[in-house]
Amino acid sequence: MNGTTLAAASEAPEQALARAQTAAQTKRFGEAAGICNDVLAVVPDNPTALALLGMISAHTGDPERGIPMLERAIGLRAGVASWYANLSGLYRMTYRLQDAQRAGQEAVRLDPQNADHLVSLSLVFTDLEDRAQAIACLLRAIGLRPDHADGHLALGQNLLATGQFDPGWIEYEWRNQTEAGKGTLPKITSAAWNGMRIQNGRLLLVGDQGYGDTIQFARYIPLIADRCAELILGCSAELSPLLAKIPGVKQYCHRWTDVPAHAAHCRLSSLPGLVHTNLKTIPAKIPYLFAEQDRIAAWRQRLDATLPNHLYRIGLAWAGRSTHPNDRRRSISLRRLAPIATAHRARFVSLQKPLPAADKPALAQFPGLTDLSADLTDFGETAAVIANLDLVITVDTAIGHLTGAMGRPVWILLPKASDWRWLLDRTDSPWYPTARLFRQATPGDWDAVIAEVASALAQERAQQPMGITAG
Repeated sequence: MNGTTLAAASEAPEQALARAQTAAQTKRFGEAAGICNDVLAVVPDNPTALALLGMISAHTGDPERGIPMLERAIGLRAGVASWYANLSGLYRMTYRLQDAQRAGQEAVRLDPQNADHLVSLSLVFTDLEDRAQAIACLLRAIGLRPDHADGHLALGQNLLATGQFDPGWIEYEWRNQTEAGKGTLPKITSAAWNGMRIQNGRLLLVGDQGYGDTIQFARYIPLIADRCAELILGCSAELSPLLAKIPGVKQYCHRWTDVPAHAAHCRLSSLPGLVHTNLKTIPAKIPYLFAEQDRIAAWRQRLDATLPNHLYRIGLAWAGRSTHPNDRRRSISLRRLAPIATAHRARFVSLQKPLPAADKPALAQFPGLTDLSADLTDFGETAAVIANLDLVITVDTAIGHLTGAMGRPVWILLPKASDWRWLLDRTDSPWYPTARLFRQATPGDWDAVIAEVASALAQERAQQPMGITAG
């Protein structure tokens, strides 16, 4: 028995598990798991310890291990609504959506006034493409808890995905009140911008979300630059080679200490709602991002020296940021892309940064593919590589947004359910006219998507066997 877990042999399991719960809530998962295991060593069928261990497994990236623990806990003590809700979440993570629906509905039946359970169930219905049921759950949740930020955000994402942009943008603003969204910006003492003209002052625009979102919403900058005397853009240093040159940007800052005094501020991701964007008014002046000519020339010389210039050149990106909340669904291994390696007489260029160590053995399956991550020092370098390619194939990451913003051909592989910005069922995107979308028909089934991509590449080969490498 571990002295750092069970304080003493006489400690009641309930007391120990209370400490485990506190440790889990503060993300001290190793400590929490140790306490649970000590309790189970004494009381092997303690349902609370099993349920908590199941959730810890999910939080530490192993939902498959957590499912039987929660199932066993429920078998020992039925009627605990939160356990069914947690089990539903684990089923959803492993694409057992019918099981997730049943467990989620049982959680709501047992505790119908719990808004969290309704929001969780809505995510299952979204995955099942039953948007009407998802929205019904969310409306009920918001009725019970009008300040439920996650519920409002999920409602906004469903509305935007179905093309209901006006109400969708309103709900989308609640992303800033979620636990994840609250910490995206430091305390700013200037006024939040409402779209008004500021004739004698500066407006600060802030890239507040991931790289892909920032690239997507950067298209709005020229449209609102004339509403202020000076426009200041605050974004990451990695994007500065591209965004600092957008028309209307007076100053680019990547450190908060460099931001000058300003009259008002606005998140980039709030601009679509402020200008009342709908499906017909999405700014689609493409391209709106450009690589530097000297960087393009340098990469052309490098690629020409290593790859035959008469063959198709295809850029690949297969994994996003591992900390992204949806990364488990959107990222794949390079090995799974193997069917496309022989579908076209082509050479491949890695746009992956960083390149996961587990994927390095698969590089040899793709002609020409090498690890360029050390040289992709910022998005300016990545854009220059893309400018020298005939096609980019990517999962839903910033690479897809960047290629689309540059007006280059891009094929984007999407999970089911996909992010709101790709709408529903479409193979094209009003945000990026040069994009082609390949969607999962069944959640988690990448093989069918990759087979479709390979078939499309084979058709490209038949129609255009020689490369058209950009110059």
